[in-house]
Amino acid sequence: MAVTSDYAMVRVYPVSYEEALPQVKAALKEEGFGVLTEIDVKSTLKEKIDVDFRPYIILGACNPRLAHRALSAEADLGLMLPCNLVVSEEGPGRSRVAAVSPIAMLGVVQGNEELDKVGEEAQAAFDRVLAKLDKTLGGDQ
Repeated sequence: MAVTSDYAMVRVYPVSYEEALPQVKAALKEEGFGVLTEIDVKSTLKEKIDVDFRPYIILGACNPRLAHRALSAEADLGLMLPCNLVVSEEGPGRSRVAAVSPIAMLGVVQGNEELDKVGEEAQAAFDRVLAKLDKTLGGDQ
């Protein structure tokens, strides 16, 4: 199932979290993104406040070429990098993948045409990542 909001592109897949996570990383790599950070929310919440939470990981993804262009166009843009994706368990045998909308995220910076172009390219790359996942994981089920 595809869901879009003002700030995210979301898919729900009929595969487990454990199956989805490596596929998400592989699709990102194919589009030139590296995963710089992985925040395991489930483990962190358990460790810090002793709360049980569903499997939920935040991936900090970066495309070095796009990041360089963005940082060259706007010096303080590092405050918004990397681009985040979330992979979580939606239910038994179901996973949810949410990707930030680069256009929405970079839209807070007004009047920078080069940054607008970078946002559009990053958005198109995330669209391709999700399209690959739709094919491999069985999207829109």
